[in-house]
Amino acid sequence: MKIKFIVNPVSGTGKQKNIERYINQYLDKNKFDYNISYTEKSEHAKEICKLAISEKYNIIIAVGGDGTVNEIASELVDTNITLGVIPCGSGNGFAYHIGMNKNIAKAVKQINKSDTQIIDSCTANGDKFINVSGIGFDAHIANLFSGLKQRGFWNYIKLIFKELNYKSRKYTLEYNSEVKEINALLISFANATQYGNNFKISPNSDLSDGKIDFVIVKNMKRWQVPQFLLKIARGKIQQSEHVEIIQTKEMKILSDDKIIHLDGEVKQINKNVIVKCNPKSLKILVPNGKK
Repeated sequence: MKIKFIVNPVSGTGKQKNIERYINQYLDKNKFDYNISYTEKSEHAKEICKLAISEKYNIIIAVGGDGTVNEIASELVDTNITLGVIPCGSGNGFAYHIGMNKNIAKAVKQINKSDTQIIDSCTANGDKFINVSGIGFDAHIANLFSGLKQRGFWNYIKLIFKELNYKSRKYTLEYNSEVKEINALLISFANATQYGNNFKISPNSDLSDGKIDFVIVKNMKRWQVPQFLLKIARGKIQQSEHVEIIQTKEMKILSDDKIIHLDGEVKQINKNVIVKCNPKSLKILVPNGKK
């Protein structure tokens, strides 16, 4: 079976530095015929992935963070090629959702015994995503985080506290023949459960249920923020009085916002965003049969 590893050498905190040694040492050579490519610029993973598709690879492994996963998954949607992930980014939300180990050597070993599952993918204004995306405060933070020289979870948390003066905004939601006007700090479009580092914005999300969980976070006092973040860390955000969750296949969101984020990568919008679920459209490797 042909397997391609696409490595982002600058992703996250540099855990992928010895990836060739780990693959050579721990990948089952009797099962896989492998090749490794490295990205050199933004969107390069997409180019490498397209070439790998033409070269008839069976499995393509994203070695990086959620941005790298997004680039590769976007090319694999509605194909018969399977996506795998080795977590080497700052958050690794999708990888941790499906049960990949934080340790790189152990993650390579997991590939040897993984099962194939078919999951949903999603789009926002036609751009694909598979993990967690959103509008409002989390898009604002993603935009600022992308410009930081020092990445990692704690720098992400510091940025959140630094930007607590962010004000809630007006949004109009159209879904299931309903129209709803709200004020919200953010609206997350969750296909999976977490931003990363087990920071679960949507604990009950299911990759294969044909729906997106729209997590609406409403305004709160500054002193309530630490307790709210603790709920996210414990996977209990749904218990918060500041949260409303709407499950649906499609939603149109009208606002004055100029940006959204897709799996952590910032995209420009022009007031409206249409978010859709594309059921059963992507094959993935899942360790030990976990979802």
